[in-house]
Amino acid sequence: MPAVHTLLLEEALQDSPQTRSLLSVFEEDAGTLTDYTNQLLQSMQRVYGAQSEMGLATEQLSRQLLEYEKQNFALGKGDEEVISTLQQFAKTVGELNTLHSELASQMADRMIFPMIQFREKDLTEISTLREVFGIASDEHEAAMVKYSRLPKKKENEKVKAELVGEVAYSRRKQHQASMQYYCALNALQYRKRVAMLEPMLGYTQAQIHFYKKGMDLVSKKMDSFLVSVSSMTQSIQAQLDSEAEAMRLTQRELLSMEDTVYMPDRDPVPVNRTLIQKAGYLNIRNKTGLVTTAWDRLYFFTQGGNLMCQPRGAVAGGMVLDLDNSSVMAVECEDRRYCFQITSPSGKTSMILQAESKKEYEEWICTLNNISRQIYLTDNPEAVAIRLNQTAIQAVTPITSFERRGEGSPNPDRAKPGGVQSSSSASQKSSSAPEAPEDLIAPGTPIQFDIMLPASEFQDQNRVGGRRTNPFGETGDDCSPESDDSLLQQVFAVRFLGSMAVRSGQTQEVIYEAMRQVLAARAIHNIFRTTESHLMVTSSCLRLIDPRTQVTRISFQLQEVTQFAGHQENGRLMGFVVEGRDWSEGTEEGEPSFSAFVFESNTEGEKICYTISLGKDIIEAKKDPEALAQLMKNMPLTNDGKFLLLDSEMGDTANGGAPDEEESEA
Repeated sequence: MPAVHTLLLEEALQDSPQTRSLLSVFEEDAGTLTDYTNQLLQSMQRVYGAQSEMGLATEQLSRQLLEYEKQNFALGKGDEEVISTLQQFAKTVGELNTLHSELASQMADRMIFPMIQFREKDLTEISTLREVFGIASDEHEAAMVKYSRLPKKKENEKVKAELVGEVAYSRRKQHQASMQYYCALNALQYRKRVAMLEPMLGYTQAQIHFYKKGMDLVSKKMDSFLVSVSSMTQSIQAQLDSEAEAMRLTQRELLSMEDTVYMPDRDPVPVNRTLIQKAGYLNIRNKTGLVTTAWDRLYFFTQGGNLMCQPRGAVAGGMVLDLDNSSVMAVECEDRRYCFQITSPSGKTSMILQAESKKEYEEWICTLNNISRQIYLTDNPEAVAIRLNQTAIQAVTPITSFERRGEGSPNPDRAKPGGVQSSSSASQKSSSAPEAPEDLIAPGTPIQFDIMLPASEFQDQNRVGGRRTNPFGETGDDCSPESDDSLLQQVFAVRFLGSMAVRSGQTQEVIYEAMRQVLAARAIHNIFRTTESHLMVTSSCLRLIDPRTQVTRISFQLQEVTQFAGHQENGRLMGFVVEGRDWSEGTEEGEPSFSAFVFESNTEGEKICYTISLGKDIIEAKKDPEALAQLMKNMPLTNDGKFLLLDSEMGDTANGGAPDEEESEA
C-alpha cells in the first residue's frame, strides 16, 4: 500500500505559508472526494432501487401468471398443460421474489448505509472543521492587528495586558482548531479507502448469497421441470415451423392462380342451381330521400328460411326478411347490372339487391327460390335440390321419341279412375311411328306463364293484318251454369303452370311435350310462383274461376277440348289441348289452331281427366235419349237429382278462399 501523506501537527502553531499551501492541497482532495462520493452514492441508490423494483416486478409477475387460468379467451380456454406449467412457474417466481427482496435488504444494509454514513459523518465533519478553522484564523488575525497598533510613547499597561490576553486566547483557539482540522484531514486519507471498498464488498457478498440460493433452488427443484418445459416448447416450435411451411405453400399456391380469380365477372366455375345456403357481399338499395337512393355493400347470408345481414365490424347478423313463400325475380334497376328483387308473400315488403357477377347473380336467385320453396325443411334438402335440378336438365334435353318416355314410365298404360280413358277421342295410342318434338311444337314457341294474356298472341309478331287467333278456344257463348242445363259440375283446386301454341291436337304426346317444355322453362328462368284457381268441369264447358272474387278468368267449350291427359310420372300434373280458329290466313272458315294448357292440382290429375271424359260422355249421350237414360241410371245423383254425384274434390276449399299464390312442386 502506498504511503499516506499527512499534515504535521507541530507546524500548526506556526501556520507558515508552506503549511497553508499543503493544507490547500488536502482541502482540494477532500472536495474531490466529496463530489465523487455523492455520484457513487447515486449510482448505488439506483442499483438498490432497481433491485427493489425487481422484487415488486417478480411479485406482480407471479400474480399475473396465476390469472391465465381465469381468462375468458375468445377461442376457448387455455389447455390444462399450459395452465399447470404456468402455475408451477408462478410458484418458482414467487420464491425468486423472496430472494430478490432479501437481496434488496442486504444492499440497503451493506452498501447504501456505509456510504451514507461516510458522507454524513466524515465528509460533513471535514466541512465543519474547515469553517471553525477559518473563524479561528480570522479572530487571530484581528487580535494581532489590535496588538500591533499599541503606541510606543504612551503605553497603557492595562490595555496592553488585555490585548496580549486576547492574542493569546485567539492563537490558542486557532492552534486547537488547526490541529483538529489537520487530524481529520489526515484520517480522511485512510477512511476514504475503507469507504470505497466496504460498500462494494457488501454488495458483492449479497449477490453471491443471492446466486447461491438461486442455484440451490434451480438445481434441487427445477431441473426436471425445466427439462420438460424445454421439451414442450421445442415440440410446439416444431409444430409452428410445420404449420408455417404449410401456410407458405398454400399462400404460394393461391398466389399462383390466374388473374381471373380476382376479376368479379370472370368466374370459370359453373352456376350451382341446387344450393340451399348462400353467403356473400351484395349491394342493397336504400332510400335516402323522396326520390334519392343509395347503395350499401353489406354481407348477406341465409340461415334456415331467413335472409340475414351482417354489417362490417358487427359481432352477429340480424334477420332482414323471411324467405318462406317469398318471390325472387330479376329486375332492371337504374344503370346497374345483376339486380334482383325479393318480395314478401304479402307484397308489403320488398328489397332490391345487386350481385357482383353473373354467376353470383344466378346462384343467389336459385338459392333464394329453393329456400322459398321450403326445401330446407325436408329430410334431405340437398338431395331434393339436386333432384329438382336434374329434372330441369332432363326437361331441356332433346328426346328422340315418346316411346322411350313410355318405356321409362313406371306404368304408361295405367287406367283412369272409374275405368275411363284420359281421352275420349283417342283411347288407343296410334300405331304409327312416334312424332318428333319439333313436329308437335314449333321450336322457339313462346310460353305464357299467366292466364291474363293468350300464349299465341306472341306466336308470330311479324304477322300483320287479319284477325288474331284465339289460342284459348274462347267463344262468345255463355256457358254459365245458370244458362246451361248441366248434369255435371265438379270443382278442382289447380295452379296454372303455362300454355303454348302446338301444331297438333290429336295425340297425347303433344301434352307430354308441352309439360316438358313448360317445366323446363320454369326451372331455367327460376319461375316458381303460381296462382291458385278453381277449375270447374261441367257437361258443357271448362271454367277457370278466381277463388276470391268468383270471377271467371277463362272458359272453354268442352267440345273444343281435343286431348287431355295426366303426367305419366307426376300424378298431380295434367293438361289438355283446345282447338281454335286462326283467321289470319284469310280463309273464310279459318285454319284450325291448337293450344296446350298445363296445370298442377292438389290431387291426382287423372281425376280431372276422368271428369272431363265423363262430361264428353254426357255430351255424346245427349244425342241419344236412351243412352243418356242408361248413363244416368248407372251414375249416382245428388239429392235434388240435378247433378251427377262424384267424390268431393275441393272440400272446404270450394266454399272458402284459398291463398292467391303457392309454390309449384312440379
